[in-house]
Amino acid sequence: MAKKQKKVNLTSPNLGEERLNGLRKILPEVFSEQKIDWDKLKTVLGGVIAPQFDKFSFNWSGKAQAIQAVIEPSKATLKSSKKESVKFDKSKNLFIEGDNLEVLKLLQKTYFEQIKMIYIDPPYNTGGDFVYKDNFTSPIDNYLKQTGQLNGNGEKLETNKETNGRFHSDWLSMIYPRLKLAWNLLKDDGVIFVSIDDNEVHHLRIVMDEIFGEENFVGNFIRQSKVGGGSDSKFIVKEHEYCFCYAKNIDILEEFFIDHTSEYLKRYKEVDENGKYFWDTLARGGLKNPIRFEVEAPDGTKLIDNWNRSQRTFYNDLARGEIKFQKNRQGKWNIYFKQRLNESGKKPRSLTSDLGSTIDGKNDTKEIFNNDKIFSYPKPVKLIQFLINIVSKASDEDIVLDFFSGSGTTAQAVLELNQENNGNRKFICVQLPEKTDEKSEAYKAGYKTIADIAKERIRRVIKGYGKEPKPINNGFKVFKLDKSNYIENNFEFDPEKGEVENKKAYLKYLNDAKQSSLFDKTSELDVIYENIVKEGLSLNSKIEEQKIRKNTIFHVHDGKREFFICLDQGIEKETVKELTNKNYKDKLFICIDDALNDTTKSNLSLNLEIKTI
Repeated sequence: MAKKQKKVNLTSPNLGEERLNGLRKILPEVFSEQKIDWDKLKTVLGGVIAPQFDKFSFNWSGKAQAIQAVIEPSKATLKSSKKESVKFDKSKNLFIEGDNLEVLKLLQKTYFEQIKMIYIDPPYNTGGDFVYKDNFTSPIDNYLKQTGQLNGNGEKLETNKETNGRFHSDWLSMIYPRLKLAWNLLKDDGVIFVSIDDNEVHHLRIVMDEIFGEENFVGNFIRQSKVGGGSDSKFIVKEHEYCFCYAKNIDILEEFFIDHTSEYLKRYKEVDENGKYFWDTLARGGLKNPIRFEVEAPDGTKLIDNWNRSQRTFYNDLARGEIKFQKNRQGKWNIYFKQRLNESGKKPRSLTSDLGSTIDGKNDTKEIFNNDKIFSYPKPVKLIQFLINIVSKASDEDIVLDFFSGSGTTAQAVLELNQENNGNRKFICVQLPEKTDEKSEAYKAGYKTIADIAKERIRRVIKGYGKEPKPINNGFKVFKLDKSNYIENNFEFDPEKGEVENKKAYLKYLNDAKQSSLFDKTSELDVIYENIVKEGLSLNSKIEEQKIRKNTIFHVHDGKREFFICLDQGIEKETVKELTNKNYKDKLFICIDDALNDTTKSNLSLNLEIKTI
């Protein structure tokens, strides 16, 4: 029996429709004429629904639109840029240039519940921070205009001034849909970290409680970001900022604080006659001044590593029974010592002083660019590596996502941490191509956007930098957010015109744009990647070109899913015959609508699932 032919997916997933379908499967009885009957829903759920009075809620001007923004599908696409990438065909790291709201929507199908860790450093809303003004009716054109990629100079990006009557509301409307889409992407044992300062810390906590659930709040790290203040209040010196941590599901979060995490997060739960302690690892990677000497294990094995205690201290601890040897699953010996509270009952050092400061972040970029003014207030690499080490083991192929990527600190942290411990983690970094000031050091050095800074930073980290360069055998793929390749997606409805007028204009638009001129050879890859994104395959999919007679067919696969696509204007009879054999049975085949006649489509549908462009 022939399968029903469909159009290609023109947008990212419609999350609202998917949720309704999910509810329809669970509670079909609450639907009437394709809509939810509220009275029936209340009857079915009984006491679960909260009454309208005396309940806690957090609201702001624009919240309804922010919630709607989450379920509004994206019509945009991602276009590859091999010339800006390093080892495009081999690396699985991704750098995506574009508005993160649209990008997160495009990542929903592919990376749904696939991300192990998210770290973001969003605008702090200090009154001078840029906060993206989302346009939900025309998001991609709005993005292209504001970044100067459409209509010449584009529209100037503006900061969120404290004099704005919707100062906090605008920031909340910006962050809410992005956090909600991020929640969708986290694995069940995934974790998100969000850096913030005093301006929005209270609002962010309430929003994250709403999205992630207050029961999934893990903690609030307070980090010493500078010494002596700088953005002080009238009364106190501010040297700190915060980093919220939430789990996707705290009940199934296993080994959250795993063996190699810093002692500052350990719990001093064990007690002996000498007080509280925990077992800490003697060997430690990344030490600035490691101590190396030979240690003999119980079976006679000679061990030499980077120890964090002197030889004298080690043997004193060994004599007092404060050292233990233990084999791991691979049969390798690990050595542990009792990490104790000091005599005053306090931890040896403060957590806030060892996660890197603003100066450390500047030094990181200075070492790479020979200039500490290339980017303002970059996060220190050691902070991101510290957070990664909490939740991700080197042996796991975890994905770390940062959708406020800035200068690319997260990418550098992942690359260098992998090199340090032979890790397999991957990064996905998203950054808006916000223009740099023409008077800035970055602009003078040739970096016209913040995204340009980040891409160059990643390239230099891979190549090796500093006095003793350490090249990294890896790369990254660059993609850019852009308008869809499909003409249906690029028609602008005029809000000042009625439905009849808009429909007439739309039909004329489609008629003027003939399919024969849709694609040329230079845009074939763009069309393939648009289908990769909207069919939900990985952006690291293999694209293999093959010839069947005179037709070119691309086989796209990511190890889990696959499809075949032909962008020729006509598909020959011999090709059709080939596609009817068992090798293509039940596979997805995508082609231009006019490339096949109705009879051929019907015949092919007996063997294939067909989608037409």
